[in-house]
Amino acid sequence: MFGAIAMAEHVEDIGQDGFDAYIKAHPKVVVDCWAAWCGPCRMMGPIIDKLAMDHSGKVAFAKLNVDENQKLAQTHRIMAIPTLLFFKDGKVVDQIVGLVPKEEIEEVIRKKL
Repeated sequence: MFGAIAMAEHVEDIGQDGFDAYIKAHPKVVVDCWAAWCGPCRMMGPIIDKLAMDHSGKVAFAKLNVDENQKLAQTHRIMAIPTLLFFKDGKVVDQIVGLVPKEEIEEVIRKKL
């Protein structure tokens, strides 16, 4: 499929219907907000996949396509992508906007989740 981003088995593709349930079901969640046309989003994909494997069983990872879920993008004030949202116990505790190194994401996970 053109433009699709392959996801590791540890990363869930979530949308409007399952978003709230996913956040409630996992105490620690990182949501990667992306779009198929976004080059930096495609570059972030392998970083998220690696983090999801490294933190398997401790932190849940999900991808949210902002083009397909514009209401959620508006709700969470996603103005640029990629944006990572960090949820702890159902609440956003931090976010990172833009393509960043794996180590920067690890630091937020360590400090905030």
